[in-house]
Amino acid sequence: MLIHTDLQEMQNTSLRLQNWIRQETFSPQDEKTLRRLSSWEVSELILNMKPGTFRSRLAADPALPTGKVEPDGRQRWFTLAEVNTLRRKLRTRGGSLMPPRPTGRAFRTAIANFKGGAGKSTLALHFAHAAALDGYRVLCIDFDPQATLSHAMGLTDVGEEGTVWGIMLRDLVQETEALNSGPSGAESGTALPRRSLPRSITDVGAQDMRPGDFIQATNWPTIDIIPSCANAAFVEFVSAQYRHLNPEWSFFAAVDRYLGHLPDEQWDLIIFDCPPAIGYQSMNAVFAADMLYIPSGPGYWEYDSTTSFVGQLAEALHDMAAGAAGFVSSDPLPLPKAFHDVRFVLTRYEPSNRLHIAMFDAFRKVFGDRMAEHPVEMTRAVEQSGRFLNSVYEMDYREMTRETWLRARHSFDKAYEEFKATLLPHWQGMSSGTLPVGKVLDEGAAA
Repeated sequence: MLIHTDLQEMQNTSLRLQNWIRQETFSPQDEKTLRRLSSWEVSELILNMKPGTFRSRLAADPALPTGKVEPDGRQRWFTLAEVNTLRRKLRTRGGSLMPPRPTGRAFRTAIANFKGGAGKSTLALHFAHAAALDGYRVLCIDFDPQATLSHAMGLTDVGEEGTVWGIMLRDLVQETEALNSGPSGAESGTALPRRSLPRSITDVGAQDMRPGDFIQATNWPTIDIIPSCANAAFVEFVSAQYRHLNPEWSFFAAVDRYLGHLPDEQWDLIIFDCPPAIGYQSMNAVFAADMLYIPSGPGYWEYDSTTSFVGQLAEALHDMAAGAAGFVSSDPLPLPKAFHDVRFVLTRYEPSNRLHIAMFDAFRKVFGDRMAEHPVEMTRAVEQSGRFLNSVYEMDYREMTRETWLRARHSFDKAYEEFKATLLPHWQGMSSGTLPVGKVLDEGAAA
């Protein structure tokens, strides 16, 4: 028979081997680093420029970064920071090489499905890396206590107070203080009872943390992350206690309020990696998101699970809107929740598999133009990248045939370009004030 002490010993054994695992999967320095990018990658795959034109532009301007020539060849290799300098300084007939960036705050996308193994973390990781190579500044928020995205970004030593749990705890204290200092209730005009929080909450000190204290840098210079860790799993248990301490606390808006205090221009895209469940953390992600991206594998049971997810999420959002009168907040709550877009994307797709082809057609018949046209293919390179917690963009194509690597990269490139084309009109509308009408995900939408 096994009890909790046996589980604790299993964790202790794993913790003792963590350093070895990091060396095997990250780098000999026990720290994940970003490789340099070849002049071929920079010219053809990133800046969309012919290699000969790229070389001549470098030769014509000595002020441009020239990269580093490795001992085993003549090709130059550039850091991502050097690539971004080239992007800012070089111009083509089409104008600037900088990506379109509407004014205002960053655009937020939640990648969610309560089916485990649907590809949420894989999609979040690759979209973040593709966007960074595209010239965007990205903030990732890992809502999943499994912390796969955090580990893939090179973060393994994370305290729970620096996760979404800390953000929610900070919000609980601040909102409770705001309610206690308020003159009256929202509707009745009578004074609200003073809510007191136990020292076990206030002594954590989350209310004194600045917004930037939750954000950590990654090995990609233009990607930051609010990480997660296994200990953050208990947020689903304690959040119920927090709501009992202050029933007026609009818990689902904690992350949205937090993001509202970040500088608008610091990041361009914010990507949420959600846990495989509908709970306190995932509802925070959904409420803060401008767009919902729902990945699914190509099997029938995964389709069935995705359908259930949409229905249960619709019910949760419906209940949240129906119960809005019970919440009092320092900020007005935009309810019912409306998304600028909701998209479905197929992952682990094999184009030669007849079942996968049939399921792709079924998804398109059910979800119509909300189904992404470019599924993410399962290739040997994708499988290998997942094994070592890397994205395809991080892998060195010299470790395999270039064709194998390119096939995997092109699959994610097309998925990212479709993702970008979907969000840009909505992002532009947010900037100009001419917002497209968001579709409310409710019971009717799920039917």
